[in-house]
Amino acid sequence: MIGRPRSLRPSGGTTRARHTVLGTLAGIAALLATGVTTAPASAAPEPGAVAPSAQERALDFWTPQRMRAATPLDTLSVDPSDVRAPAPRKGKATVVAPSAPASDVGPLAIPHGGGPWSGGGAVVKTAGRVFFTYQGRTASCSGNAVTSANKSTVLTAGHCVKMQGAWHTNWVFVPGYHDGQRPYGTWAASKTLSTPQWTASEDINHDIGAAVVAPLDGKNLTDVVGGQGLAFNTGYNKPMYSFGFPAAAPYDGEKFIYCSGTTFRDFLFSSDHGLTCNMTGGSSGGPWFTQFDEASGTGLQSSVNSFKYNFLPNAMYGPYFGADAQNLYQSAQSS
Repeated sequence: MIGRPRSLRPSGGTTRARHTVLGTLAGIAALLATGVTTAPASAAPEPGAVAPSAQERALDFWTPQRMRAATPLDTLSVDPSDVRAPAPRKGKATVVAPSAPASDVGPLAIPHGGGPWSGGGAVVKTAGRVFFTYQGRTASCSGNAVTSANKSTVLTAGHCVKMQGAWHTNWVFVPGYHDGQRPYGTWAASKTLSTPQWTASEDINHDIGAAVVAPLDGKNLTDVVGGQGLAFNTGYNKPMYSFGFPAAAPYDGEKFIYCSGTTFRDFLFSSDHGLTCNMTGGSSGGPWFTQFDEASGTGLQSSVNSFKYNFLPNAMYGPYFGADAQNLYQSAQSS
């Protein structure tokens, strides 16, 4: 059973890109060791690897003007007849504690179907916008810094690192983005990764991506912004908070938006979590948290914004963090 999202539409544009997920099985290649390694001249570039020169070009490429003009990459729009994906592999329940410092914020309303996050806390530093080049155009998604061995791991959606068989280029992460500001700098990816199922055939149940970002000014990412915790294989029907930077109407990508409530398991065709949420294109890849503490802005990341059914515009779906999501995290943090 394979999930095939029918289409992916640039928000505000007229071009419709056919999004197919039938492909040839290919595993993720061996990971780069920590730091820069030199491949033999005859070796093919590793999928998702970004050369230092390309990292520098990405940092130069993303001017404030290009960020403002970036088209939000839509959340995947899925018709029920196109979703036939296998359920994620389960494993032992595992939790990684946050490394972000706590801070006091006021309580907000839960449940909430979508609105600006005014609570502050650690999440306004760990979450951010993702920018990249896709099919010759500038585009945006969302992402989040997590606790990791390399202090450099960002989680996002699979379609925010690779789509229609090609890895995105000029990939950068801007934590704490707001109103055109980049308070913690722009971090270029040294490597982007995804689950084997998304890498091979863009399977909607495994729409999870990761990036390892290069140091900035001699510092690692989570030493600057902190890292959220993670939870794998912890079940369904949980109180969760979802965050992102939706940039399609009625949003503009300049504000940090959240939704909250008790999730439900997709009762249609995927094995995803569902949450009442009106976020739009550009929010893809934004984090979902269980055990989220409004008083500190910290939680355990358990999913990402992934797709919506065409006929349920106010419900967002995010992949279950099972064994393959955990393996992706381990691969990213050990890179």
